[in-house]
Amino acid sequence: MNSFKIFNQFRKTGIFEGVSFLVLLLIAMPLKYFAGFPIAVTIVGSIHGILFMAYLVLAWESRNEPVVFKWKKPIAWMAVCFVASILPFGPFVLENRIKKQQAQP
Repeated sequence: MNSFKIFNQFRKTGIFEGVSFLVLLLIAMPLKYFAGFPIAVTIVGSIHGILFMAYLVLAWESRNEPVVFKWKKPIAWMAVCFVASILPFGPFVLENRIKKQQAQP
């Protein structure tokens, strides 16, 4: 798979992972605890877990893509991606940071 395709998949997965995390926190958890509907957390949590793992795997794969970043990211890139994935709006902040880096010549 070419470099650009992996990186684009990483960015798209990050957005989906961030949205699934917000849905889990803001919709599924209140449904479980306030409406007695625990299956919402099971379904959304499973989807979020799959997206979380895909996000980290794609972060690892895109870390060594010099075509995209013009330099190789250090191992700290994985730490940044991990922290971004566990914060509610982290993937969106990371996406904005990546856009700013790509806009620089």
